[in-house]
Amino acid sequence: MEKVIVAMSGGVDSSVAATYLKDQGYEVIGLTFIMFSENGKMNEKDKKAIEDAEKVAKQIGIKHYTENITEEFQNEIINDFINQYKFARTPNPCVICNRKIKFNYLLKKTKELDAKYMATGHYARIERNNRVLLKKALDQNKDQSYMLYRMSQEQLEYTLFPMGKFKKAKIREMAKKYKLDIHNKPDSQDICFIKDGDYIEFLENQREDIGKPGPIIDIDGNKLGEHQGLHKYTIGQRRGLGISKSYPLYVVDLDSENNTVIVGKNENVFNNSFYIENSNWVYYNDLDKPIVVNCKIRYNSPEKLATVYPEKNDLLKIVFKDKQRAITPGQSSVFYKDDYVLGGGIIK
Repeated sequence: MEKVIVAMSGGVDSSVAATYLKDQGYEVIGLTFIMFSENGKMNEKDKKAIEDAEKVAKQIGIKHYTENITEEFQNEIINDFINQYKFARTPNPCVICNRKIKFNYLLKKTKELDAKYMATGHYARIERNNRVLLKKALDQNKDQSYMLYRMSQEQLEYTLFPMGKFKKAKIREMAKKYKLDIHNKPDSQDICFIKDGDYIEFLENQREDIGKPGPIIDIDGNKLGEHQGLHKYTIGQRRGLGISKSYPLYVVDLDSENNTVIVGKNENVFNNSFYIENSNWVYYNDLDKPIVVNCKIRYNSPEKLATVYPEKNDLLKIVFKDKQRAITPGQSSVFYKDDYVLGGGIIK
């Protein structure tokens, strides 16, 4: 009987993943990470998640462990999240967390317990050929492959995504069939360490030096007003500028060096090229020549046709066929070919 370690968040997807794999004949062990604490204490939401995971594990008759990695999460994810905003970038912490924290420590536990596989409730699929390939989920509306593009070959080699071949509605049905009490539990939407999705309050509570006022200028350098901190703005934003003009104004750029918000017309928010850094390839070992891809510039954006050019200093230049709106530094640009994730990187 092959052993698999399943990351259990207390939600529907990971609970069904654990139950389904047990049904398939695996020896399943549940693992729940304690990743975030406030003043050394877990919040009520995380306590409930652990309780739900433990309850499911007991119900289906599997071992369950919890592991405290709050220090690692603070150092690798939260501190980076704060620093990104300090430099006027808009990060996606879940993308970084998946490789550096979740799958990193899940793999360590998998090896420690001498298991063959590790699994999560993510909506994605794995294909094993000469390389281990990452594919979109069958349910395109729930697909999370964008969030997983930074995974290493070793991590993918050990990974199972059993939920990737099911539609969300089917997984809810499976939870009912398995008589899991959490079958109606709502999906989590927010960044896990930010209460009520209010990242501005979170940042200001974490760092006193965030929120320094500065000028708002137009693209010609004319001062139009004052801002109360670059962290309150992102590329493409219209609301909250506090400036009256005969036409709508949008954030075009954030200049961290001069602590300046630059605004312009909607047409100024569109670009057809940008650079990415810290790239990670799944489909290839590396890129040595230009390739044509379908490219996403944020999790919820549609794929658009683009060409990826390898550049010096490990940078990649991305050129869209058509201009795209609000290409935002700190977000991830992910490349696809049909259902396959080719790779991606962080927008510079």
